[in-house]
Amino acid sequence: MMGLFSQAGSHLRNVTGSNAKPRGASEDDKAPSDTEPDDTSILDENEGSIISSLISQLRVGMDLSRVTFPTFVLEPRSMLERITDFMSHPDLIFGAEQCDDPEERFLRVLQYYLAGWHIKPKGVKKPYNPVLGEFFRCQYDYPNRTQGFYIAEQVSHHPPVSAFFYISPENRVMILGELRPKSKFLGNSVSTTMEGENRITLLGKPEDGEYVITMPNMYARGILFGKMVLELGDTCIAKNEKNGINCDLEFKTKGFFSGTYNAISGRIRHNNNEVGEVSGRWSHVMDYKNTKTGAKRVIFDAVKDGQDVSPKWVPPEDQQEPNESRRLWSHLTQAILAKDMEAATDAKTNVEDAQRESRKKLEESNKAHVPRFFVQKDGRWAPKIQVPQDPKEATVVVREWIFGSINRSDEHSS
Repeated sequence: MMGLFSQAGSHLRNVTGSNAKPRGASEDDKAPSDTEPDDTSILDENEGSIISSLISQLRVGMDLSRVTFPTFVLEPRSMLERITDFMSHPDLIFGAEQCDDPEERFLRVLQYYLAGWHIKPKGVKKPYNPVLGEFFRCQYDYPNRTQGFYIAEQVSHHPPVSAFFYISPENRVMILGELRPKSKFLGNSVSTTMEGENRITLLGKPEDGEYVITMPNMYARGILFGKMVLELGDTCIAKNEKNGINCDLEFKTKGFFSGTYNAISGRIRHNNNEVGEVSGRWSHVMDYKNTKTGAKRVIFDAVKDGQDVSPKWVPPEDQQEPNESRRLWSHLTQAILAKDMEAATDAKTNVEDAQRESRKKLEESNKAHVPRFFVQKDGRWAPKIQVPQDPKEATVVVREWIFGSINRSDEHSS
């Protein structure tokens, strides 16, 4: 799930001088040989001229949250929907509470997290920035005749905060979290710091408490000169305090002279004693090696199993509310899919102008925005629902809370 700056930088270097060559004009302009083809994009002359005007806005160290990006760098879905990539392989975490070994339960949770990163659009484009009050909801129907439910809402505009909640009561899994992305222009690169965390609860093992996982940072490098590369980098932390287990997981950026792209490594410690090691590439195969026994096993193979994604049911747009993601951005999405950049720009501007007007009215009335699905408690965003203990009762209550009276007879899974 590469929710970062996007491909925009792939043409920035070409507009810094009048004699610059178009991308693809020489061998030096080609993407690094060991990157994936889908990690690069070629922009046409019209797109490049728009990027050149964008550059004039940028200063080193600038916060990019207030910079408007052109529509051709957008992935046709909201960030609120993009977060569902982490719920794509539920079989990796379902049943984890039945494992007697706390280290095995920890590894199952880590598998769920790592399996979400391989999903990315061609060119690694940027999803829509959600507007205040926007929400996305969906339901999963699993082969074992159980369900999962997801709701995400943009709860704050400045700073931007996306809160999300997933639960599958009968599979005994609950995930709560928030994202607070901060992007900066660094000269020849753009960094996106993904503040926030995932908090996973195995409902069948309440004594474990929460499994907390933070996010790595993201980089678009070589945007002015050199070779354009998009990477995950730095260290994220996975921990389960109740059992004393943690993992410092390093997403490695490639060095100038060595290394490979999309590499990860991490050491799992239990009460400060190393018990295992994670290694591999998040875009390909990741392994776990048991320090005690030396046994090694695959924890996720994105090449082999990456296509086995759980489909989600989303209410048809004619049953969605005006601020529901797919309906809110429908004209922009249609224009992007039709490759009509002018119509896309108009559609994007219309949504953003309406959002500014809405915020203006709130300010003039001295009122604060009140999120619909989430409330802030002790500095964290929590869902406005008390989930019943009984799994079947919880399924009914959660479905009603998220979807209300929406008619499920019109099936639409994607």
